[in-house]
Amino acid sequence: MKKHKHFRTIVLSDIHLGTSGSKAKEVTEFLKQYRCQKLILNGDIIDGWALKKYGNWKKKHTSFFRVVLKMMDKHDTKVVYLRGNHDDFLDQILPLVVGKQFQIRRDYILNSGDKRFYITHGDVFDSITTNMKWLAHLGDLGYTFLLWLNKNYNAYREWRGLPYYSLSQVVKQKVKMAVSYVNDFEEKLADLAKAKGCDGIICGHIHQPAIREINGITYLNSGDWVETMSALVEDFDGKWSLVYYSISDDISTSNTDFDDDEEDEGTIEKFVLPRIAASL
Repeated sequence: MKKHKHFRTIVLSDIHLGTSGSKAKEVTEFLKQYRCQKLILNGDIIDGWALKKYGNWKKKHTSFFRVVLKMMDKHDTKVVYLRGNHDDFLDQILPLVVGKQFQIRRDYILNSGDKRFYITHGDVFDSITTNMKWLAHLGDLGYTFLLWLNKNYNAYREWRGLPYYSLSQVVKQKVKMAVSYVNDFEEKLADLAKAKGCDGIICGHIHQPAIREINGITYLNSGDWVETMSALVEDFDGKWSLVYYSISDDISTSNTDFDDDEEDEGTIEKFVLPRIAASL
């Protein structure tokens, strides 16, 4: 697939700003390389749970929103921020519309080509998050510990010259309950899209990037910016793809002011792995 600097829509989710595991610098550099008519921030952008307990807001977290504001100012990008479970503090102000360019909502319907997509973070069907928040917080602590362990383990692997290895992803793939949860989650959201009269669903929440068909419904998950560093992008023909940030390449900041109108696929190669996991 030909790489572009200009998309109709970019969807990001699960950045978890405020946590040590958030790849804030990487997602900020990712956005600097692209333009889009619409940016959808699909939940868990700010991790309110972590900030209440052990999180720490840093300059790089603020930088992310500075880039978003630049996109709105310089390129008239419209931003839709959808509330997730970790940024549930937004419930106090929902719905919020600021002019024609910024809004905060629970969900959103996007027209894409000849299809309609229902967009939601995805925690609506997570009974643990909805009904047993204390247990969800306990699970969040366990996931945070796993990320800490993963970081130190991979520091050792890097010292040994070994490639990156995700402990948390392996746990999700191997533990039967986790596999069952993911499958059930995807099917329920596909059913929700159908109930909303839509052709597809766009979500996040489970940190599992995907593009697939489920019972006639197009299921899209944008992944996360804690480990997979992935985003969903829609071109101007209504085609959706998953793109991944490449952490192994040197970061260039030559486009921080968004002044270069010409396509430079060499620059994009530095930021996005030259592979498209899936596309429609």
